Amino acid sequence: MRILIVEDQPDISTLIADRVRRAGYAPHCVQALADIPEALGACDYSVMLLDRRLPDGDGLSIVAAAKRIRPGIRILVVTAARSIEDRVDGLDAGVDDYLTKPFSTEELLARIRASLRRPGGEPAPPVVVGRLSFDLNSESASVGGFPLVVPRRELVLLGALMRRAGRAVTFSALLQEIYGSDEHKHIGALKMVAMRLRHRLDEQDAGVEIHAPRGIGYLIREARGP
Repeated sequence: MRILIVEDQPDISTLIADRVRRAGYAPHCVQALADIPEALGACDYSVMLLDRRLPDGDGLSIVAAAKRIRPGIRILVVTAARSIEDRVDGLDAGVDDYLTKPFSTEELLARIRASLRRPGGEPAPPVVVGRLSFDLNSESASVGGFPLVVPRRELVLLGALMRRAGRAVTFSALLQEIYGSDEHKHIGALKMVAMRLRHRLDEQDAGVEIHAPRGIGYLIREARGP
């Protein structure tokens, strides 16, 4: 599960990112309202942790647009704005939960888990390429109707490619989704994950191929004939 953290104070942003990463989520941090649409367009985030007092405005002003870009995303406000009126404004704006600073990271994780258990809008149809089907709602895959069981990083890579089936996904975007970082030291690890996933899909006769446009990244497409 990917989490977008919108927080302009680096110490708080780092604290939250480290804690959610240790809990098994993939965090990405931005610092302003203007950064949010691009971030949501690049990755399929399940949760956004949103501060209200940002350099370019009130975080609540982006809630409606964020839900148009990513229907079903859960938005949790994490803010120092703590009056009853502030909470009411947040809930009326469409956020899913409201947590005030200072906060316990354990409570934050509990609220994230609770938000993910609640329905998040209309379910998205599966993405199908060849005999491979990827369920965007459960983040699970199947081949010919039978579940495809893969390690977590292979599944994250597969999901990132299937959500953009037929289009190249850059190394940087994939590294961010899988490792929460686009540092070059992970490129070798990413290539190993892709190699293992290719082998697994070939073994299952999934009817797809993972193509690597030179110097760009990876894309998944239906396998071509001999």
